[in-house]
Amino acid sequence: MPVSIKHRISHWNSEDVAAWEAGGKAIAKRNLIWSVVAEHVGFSIWSIWSVMVLFMPVSVYGIDAAGKFFLVAVPTLVGAVLRIPYTFATAKFGGRNWTIFSALVLLVPTVLTMYFMLNPASYTTYIVVAAFAGLGGGNFASSMTNINAFYPQREKGWALGLNAGGGNIGVPVIQLIGLLVIATIGNTAPEIVCAVYLVFIAIAAVGAALFMDNLDNQKTNGRSMIDVLRFSDSWWIAFLYIGTFGSFIGFSFAFGQVLQINFLAGLTDGAPATAAQQAQASLHAAQIAFLGPLLGSVSRPFGGKLADKIGGGKITLYTFVSMVFATGILVAASTWDDNTAGAASGTMMALFVVGFILLFLLSGLGNGSVYKMIPAIFAAKSTELQGMSTEEQQHWSRRMSGALIGIAGAIGALGGVGINLVLRASYSGEAKSATTAFWVFLAFYVLCCAVTYAVYLRKPRVIADEATQSSVEV
Repeated sequence: MPVSIKHRISHWNSEDVAAWEAGGKAIAKRNLIWSVVAEHVGFSIWSIWSVMVLFMPVSVYGIDAAGKFFLVAVPTLVGAVLRIPYTFATAKFGGRNWTIFSALVLLVPTVLTMYFMLNPASYTTYIVVAAFAGLGGGNFASSMTNINAFYPQREKGWALGLNAGGGNIGVPVIQLIGLLVIATIGNTAPEIVCAVYLVFIAIAAVGAALFMDNLDNQKTNGRSMIDVLRFSDSWWIAFLYIGTFGSFIGFSFAFGQVLQINFLAGLTDGAPATAAQQAQASLHAAQIAFLGPLLGSVSRPFGGKLADKIGGGKITLYTFVSMVFATGILVAASTWDDNTAGAASGTMMALFVVGFILLFLLSGLGNGSVYKMIPAIFAAKSTELQGMSTEEQQHWSRRMSGALIGIAGAIGALGGVGINLVLRASYSGEAKSATTAFWVFLAFYVLCCAVTYAVYLRKPRVIADEATQSSVEV
């Protein structure tokens, strides 16, 4: 039975069924719970500027729609880059130790955001402050790598999906808090949102210190990240994750602002917006914006669960095909609005919201199915290694899976940067609408369908799962 001594566990082997049932399962669950809490807060801080822009009327801060899309893209980019070093941080410093540190460091962007929202500054200053919020984006990689080491192959789909989904919910939660502030006080008190998260950060750090553990045999290092790139699957998985997680995080950051732009257009009918109209548009946007990230977060564990049963490749293909149709709804709604050349109609807005909600749900399912494929792929490859014991093969599989989780997470997050930059370019054009951006997204999802089918379904790969005496399709 695994024993935690001073929050450190030696010789952890989650594939040992007897040890797992004798106490390992409870230890893994405890670490999963607090990993979710810390990652949840990290996602909230990573996406804090998707909420702050709703508190930034142009008349006060002087930042237009295009400038705001770029502003929220900055933390996405920084978070994506930080996922690389964060991936092997848990092996270097210990899962518990790194979770404490990565939670406490979130105090920096939170305090900076609070100060500069109360004291309007230059656009460059906001870019720098938003970059610090990217620290929250790195938490995903370290958390996922850590939980990957705690759970056996037969339960990774659900565990990784639950860990990621619980973290992803940090996006809609901070948007809900922003909604409550706007609905009760107005769009003039962003510091309240920041103050709430100072408390949440403290809870996450203390909880990690009290209830999490370090694994002595958790090995993921810089060399692993180089080694894993030799496999073509690593690049294909990273590409597919751009389509799933990139869509989730990109739309999460942009949805509220896109809604605000459309609501404001409906209120002003092209005339300059008053402070009251800007506040009303912010409230309407906040009332809806949180629903998408919430549903996308909740659906992620189910994507992993479905992949456990049906196969990650199949679920991923079905997801991308459905995302093509959901994006088609956005193209139709946006084209309709462009052609009317007037205020956004109720029908158009309804289609707009439906399209986005479907994309959030589907991207969540796809996140779970793509990440399930990672440990399955390397579990299969480990059996081909010669001169290794079963335990050494399992260790190699975990090390490679952990490395790819970080790389795929980083590259996938860059998709979020792309979404915001494409939207910025679309709104900066002559039409000043998102129609062009939606066409770009649709074409990309078609490409993702083709890649998924060609690489993982045209010649299905089946691996043996010795623990359950069954086969699992990648």
